[in-house]
Amino acid sequence: VQLVESGGGLVQAGGSLTLSCAASGSSNKINDMGWYRQAPGKQRELVATTTGGGSTNYADSVKGRFTISRNNAKRTVSLQMNSLKPDDTAVYYCKAQVVVVTIERETVLDEWGQGTLVTVSS
Repeated sequence: VQLVESGGGLVQAGGSLTLSCAASGSSNKINDMGWYRQAPGKQRELVATTTGGGSTNYADSVKGRFTISRNNAKRTVSLQMNSLKPDDTAVYYCKAQVVVVTIERETVLDEWGQGTLVTVSS
């Protein structure tokens, strides 16, 4: 499975952006999908995740401002970001838990996209 993100860019504080991520390349089952971000000089951190059944989880810093949504049929996940702040500036990565089934076992692998840069100016 390959993940391709889109939608990053430059926005003023208070503005909005929508990030999209599409999974392609195989029909392996995907469990959780989510968005993570990494700001300069900081570790990568969770932003939001969603299960196949639609349950969601958000970092406290984005609750009430960001919304994650998923389309299982299209194998896509999106992140609607509102009321953006300069502290939201980071490279945003899409992640998918891909299920790989062989005769011997079932394994869950984390696949990552290449990242998309979001810059929020003050």
